Amino acid sequence: MPVKLSIEEFLPLTDTLPLVDVRSPAEYAKAHIPGAVNIPLFDNEERKQVGIRYKQGGKENAVVLGLEYVGPKMADFVKKAKKLVKKDKKILVYCWRGGMRSGSIAWLFETAGMKAFTLEGGYKAYRGYIRKQFSKPVNLIILGGYTGSGKTSILQALEKMGAQFLDIEGVAHHKGSVFGPLGQEPQPSNEEFENNLADAWRKFDPSKAIWVEDESRQLGTCSIPDPLFVQMRKAPVIKVIIPKSERIKRLVNEYGDFETELLAKQVEKIRERLGGQFANEALDALNQGKMDRVADLTLRYYDKAYEFGISKRNPETITKLELEKDDPAENAKAALTLTENLIGK
Repeated sequence: MPVKLSIEEFLPLTDTLPLVDVRSPAEYAKAHIPGAVNIPLFDNEERKQVGIRYKQGGKENAVVLGLEYVGPKMADFVKKAKKLVKKDKKILVYCWRGGMRSGSIAWLFETAGMKAFTLEGGYKAYRGYIRKQFSKPVNLIILGGYTGSGKTSILQALEKMGAQFLDIEGVAHHKGSVFGPLGQEPQPSNEEFENNLADAWRKFDPSKAIWVEDESRQLGTCSIPDPLFVQMRKAPVIKVIIPKSERIKRLVNEYGDFETELLAKQVEKIRERLGGQFANEALDALNQGKMDRVADLTLRYYDKAYEFGISKRNPETITKLELEKDDPAENAKAALTLTENLIGK
């Protein structure tokens, strides 16, 4: 018989066992537990028709229709599952509420010689669980600084040194600014963004510091979950200060190879905040290939925006770290030394 597991028992197993989402392709595409493979019991139209039958004719009639849809596909379900399982033949299964869909496929897998585990409460329980995890107090350290300071590179260097880094921008496929989506993969749905953040979050050691880059709540279409964002706003900040000339070099290296038309389109999006005169100057410089001038002009807006954002924090939580060059490895060491000294006080 399939074994029903609580979310606390189920999630750790997703790191080692194959995970099957039996919801419809549309449900799966919107968001799913990270690592899940979709073997839908019903396709999108079938799920719709079963729902209509349930409302109009009751549960028994809906079950009969469901069996008509599922019957011809049962062998295919088993073949797909057997390609996923390892020698131990264990497999994880979930649906929306942990009810008939996951239960019936789990039964089928067991009949075919596999050992199936289902998620109690289904995907709905998973969503409620991960939101609560972001509310649990942890030792966050925020790395802040003006645009172009190489914060992400510093954090990646810290991660190589053994630090825990929650890469929000990497999960969102967006660097935060109006230029943030350039060169990135399409953004996930906001729900999928939260799921992927939670998957990284649960693997951290809560007794150790977790580094996070200073972010606004919104990164393109993705929004940082409220409980996490509240913690981020209260956490201590290491504000790196790097010469503007170094920041301009970094921005030119990151964005200078993109097409002029694409960059111009992004500049237009901040025209009002940049100011008409400076926006026009930036566009002229862009057309002339003077990328350092474009970066210099756009930083007028982003530096002011950053100062406005950090001014809302408690100044006692902010520690400045002045750096001479854009050297992520060395700057990571300096950031780590600074935090160790602060903790030791």
